[in-house]
Amino acid sequence: MPEHPSDRYVISTDPDRLDIAYIHAYLSQQSYWAANRPYEVVEHSIQNSLCFGLYDTTTGQQVGFARMVTDHATFGYLADVFIDPAQQGNGLGKMLVEHIVNYPEFASFRRLLLATRDADTLYAQFGFEYITDNSPYYLMEIVRPQQ
Repeated sequence: MPEHPSDRYVISTDPDRLDIAYIHAYLSQQSYWAANRPYEVVEHSIQNSLCFGLYDTTTGQQVGFARMVTDHATFGYLADVFIDPAQQGNGLGKMLVEHIVNYPEFASFRRLLLATRDADTLYAQFGFEYITDNSPYYLMEIVRPQQ
């Protein structure tokens, strides 16, 4: 059963439908945030996240992906969101992010977090805001680019 009402596209969390080679190729060769990420790391990250695949129902091909790193109770970190370049500009990114933000499991979460350097206007449409100095919490990080 489709998880998103659409005649041409379907979003699924079925891990068996994910095309890991396709996901790895995009992340390691086309994304700025996961350039050169090894196949084994992509595979492991998928196994330990709730993943969303976006599929073209006319061809059966995967055309998008996102994963939520989560404790399944209070917190989720949205990562590795992408739409195939040949499919961009058709509203699929909006469809995917909207589906994830409205996913029933996440409705009770206290916080959803993500990092982006070029898609903030997309995420803002669904309630994501920049973390500001007047927030009672401060975003902190350790960056290890080689890992």
